[in-house]
Amino acid sequence: MSMQDPISDMLTQIRNGQSALKKVVTMPASTKKVTIANLLKEEGYIADCTTDIVDGKPVMTIELKYVNDRPVIDSIKRISKPSRRVYCGSEDLPQIQGGYGIAVISTSQGVMTDRAARQRGIGGEVICAVY
Repeated sequence: MSMQDPISDMLTQIRNGQSALKKVVTMPASTKKVTIANLLKEEGYIADCTTDIVDGKPVMTIELKYVNDRPVIDSIKRISKPSRRVYCGSEDLPQIQGGYGIAVISTSQGVMTDRAARQRGIGGEVICAVY
């Protein structure tokens, strides 16, 4: 089975893993998915992210984070899709839940949060929203 949108698949696996109260989820790894997972780790939405080689293929393991047996991530939603890309300038970047959530932005200087992109004065593709 070929994946048309691997990032959306990653977000769905995180969402489904947390609704099933799983400790970890595993998926095929790519550079962009690992970068997004590390950003979620830095922001405190997941506990850990590791990559390994299994049968010659990179595999990413994400350790999900819970507080009082409730998932830290209330919602994780794909914004820009392969069928409809969403780009924003630095002034137009979305503020998620009044600043309590984050938007993951792919810029010319790498993948970063909406706050970091706004601070640097650059825009880019809005990948997803997390809160």
